[in-house]
Amino acid sequence: MGIVNIDDDLHDQLRRASKVSCRSINAQAAFWIKVGMLCETNPTLSFTEIMARELGSAGVSAQSLALSEA
Repeated sequence: MGIVNIDDDLHDQLRRASKVSCRSINAQAAFWIKVGMLCETNPTLSFTEIMARELGSAGVSAQSLALSEA
């Protein structure tokens, strides 16, 4: 484990995002780093596709929501 120096504005954004997602600031930073790495190494996949694959590999299955016709 190490220390990463980040811009004050980015730290503020991390703090705000962590509250919304119910994560610690460190967990939010780790999430953003992991997703960023996955996006860079899989540039043809969308964020949604990457998250679906990550959830699937963790054994999480969720039903797709059908759009209702109104």
